[in-house]
Amino acid sequence: MISLAARDIQHSWAKFVLTSLGLGLLIGVTLTMAGVFRGMVDDAQALLNNSGADLWVVEKDTQGPYAEASNIKDDVVRSVLGMPGVAAASNITYFTMQVKTVGGKEARAMVVGIEPGAAGLPGQPGYLLAGRHLMRSHYEAVADIKTGLSFGDKVEIRRHVYDVVGITRRMVSSGGDPMVLIPLKDAQEAQFLKDNDSIVNDRVRTAANPAFNRPSVPGLLDAVQSLQTSSHNVNAVLVRVAHDASADQVAQQIRRWKHVSVFTRADMEEILIEKLIATSAKQIGMFLVILALVSAAIVAFIIYTMTLGKIREIAVLKLIGTRNMTIAGMILQQALGLGVIGFVVGKVAATIWAPVFPKFVLLLTQDAVTGLAATIVICALASTLAIRVALNVDPAQAIS
Repeated sequence: MISLAARDIQHSWAKFVLTSLGLGLLIGVTLTMAGVFRGMVDDAQALLNNSGADLWVVEKDTQGPYAEASNIKDDVVRSVLGMPGVAAASNITYFTMQVKTVGGKEARAMVVGIEPGAAGLPGQPGYLLAGRHLMRSHYEAVADIKTGLSFGDKVEIRRHVYDVVGITRRMVSSGGDPMVLIPLKDAQEAQFLKDNDSIVNDRVRTAANPAFNRPSVPGLLDAVQSLQTSSHNVNAVLVRVAHDASADQVAQQIRRWKHVSVFTRADMEEILIEKLIATSAKQIGMFLVILALVSAAIVAFIIYTMTLGKIREIAVLKLIGTRNMTIAGMILQQALGLGVIGFVVGKVAATIWAPVFPKFVLLLTQDAVTGLAATIVICALASTLAIRVALNVDPAQAIS
């Protein structure tokens, strides 16, 4: 049976090889789509892992800082540190923007504000590939290697230029954007403060307001204008609980006394993976179904046309007594061979082009095994039409 299938493939090897290559590219795209979804999930988990936090304290009735906007005062961290079971806590800010080097090259990145000189606190990069952690209060940056920045480069964020003093990796947002970490005060200014023209206009309007410009209350106008040019907001407080404490219990205590929302690691995973990524997962799932149907149609069409092209040969086989099971097995083997070769081509193609993607593509062995099983099933089902045609061939056609 195998020799019959092999000889038949040799007879039309060009069509068989070209079809295998085309099917392989489709399978490669399918594996890549699955890898994109796996990469999104891995990015979300990397974001949580690299934060070093057990709890996220955010603005009340929000799901921030990754899913929604969240603004709380930066003095909340002192109250949180006084809570039983809290081992460490730190303020943090997040915002996404286009950063650019002094040479003009731009990159999309998530700019993160952290406390300088506090290595080991939540929010700090776990390890560095080069350089050091932030030590100064202004104009230093630690960048993820995916930004394209190198140690010693200069990067422009809003109105200031920062020296890249450290390079880290896998510090990414939930969307896969690499992070640039800068001192907290600079990040607060970049995210929350207005530009110079707006500040000047606000000062003029404030000075013209008799409610603030009172000669009988010296210093009131200066105090109000000072508030307009400073920011004490952060997006979240990251909390690490003590080893002997329960994250759920500590979270409940903070919620009870501080009028904020507090999320545990499990809560954040649900928000990121089951809510933010859910829509993308549905879209990718629909693409996978469409690609599977297209692949099945291609295999069915090619095997069907190959079968039609050898109707006389099949009639001869029947005339000399070849069983229907043998003929069906020959066609099935051709379809499975087409699928296996296509899968190998697709797996190699996906492995080659995955690193070129701007977002992280995670190709897992279990997805490859599932893809191979699906390919075999699809090819087996696609061969049924050709098998039906072959089994209905009249042996008399061999002598007609």
